[in-house]
Amino acid sequence: MTGKNIRKKKWQQALLIILATSLLLLFIFPYFYMLMQAFAPWPEVERRIIPTQLTLKSFEWIFTGGGTGIYRPWMRATFNSFFVSFVAASLMVVSALLVAYAIAKLKFKGSKFINNFILFHMFFPGIILLVPIFMVARFFNIDNTYFGMIIPTSVSVWAIFMYVSFFKGIPNEMIEAARIDGATEYQIAFKIVFPLAKPITTILFLFLFTARWGELLWDMIIVAEERLFTLNVLVSSLFGPYSGRAGPLYAAAVLLTFPIIILFLFYSKNFKEGMKFVLK
Repeated sequence: MTGKNIRKKKWQQALLIILATSLLLLFIFPYFYMLMQAFAPWPEVERRIIPTQLTLKSFEWIFTGGGTGIYRPWMRATFNSFFVSFVAASLMVVSALLVAYAIAKLKFKGSKFINNFILFHMFFPGIILLVPIFMVARFFNIDNTYFGMIIPTSVSVWAIFMYVSFFKGIPNEMIEAARIDGATEYQIAFKIVFPLAKPITTILFLFLFTARWGELLWDMIIVAEERLFTLNVLVSSLFGPYSGRAGPLYAAAVLLTFPIIILFLFYSKNFKEGMKFVLK
């Protein structure tokens, strides 16, 4: 390789590094700005990117019930958010695994129709079915319960679609060989196919958990008792539609995003492996 080519390659690498660093800073800046505003004195909120000093006043305002001093069940709300999000995401993954395996690898009448219906359903926003689902929940008397928060959100057509795409990439010859060796459908699914889906299962669970964690509208509709409030609902109850307290709003955003950041850092290795399968 000539000296000219070496210099050209170094310039290309330098440009890629600069581009990657610029994009990283661009993506990080909103979170940095949110964090700075959450700890900024109220007169400096949204007036300075980096405040002259840091204060916990915005967090104190939130934890004292909007400055009223009334106790709010923060620990219970945090538990509710984790419990509901974890159970709902787990059910979405399990149901998607079973349905997708049946569609992709089992031959039965109507499988193509079900697959097309799932694709058709993906084009409709969930809010269209919000009222009918609420009426069904009221009919079965599961409003104001954990069941009402979890069961209506326990199926994800997006997760089913992703699993169907993944399972179709697994050679049918491998499954047929297992059947010839005497393996049952249960053994094929749980001992051969599902273990292969571990990387994509991790990434889907993280996405589904994050989506359920951020759910607000359904939890506000289905639950009226404060003991069942999720963190989103409890935080939103402190702010009116025309609240002028920007500092506490940023502090609330920090409280809601911090657990997700910790979860992502904890599963970052699995996240990278799962993304390889999602992007194939």
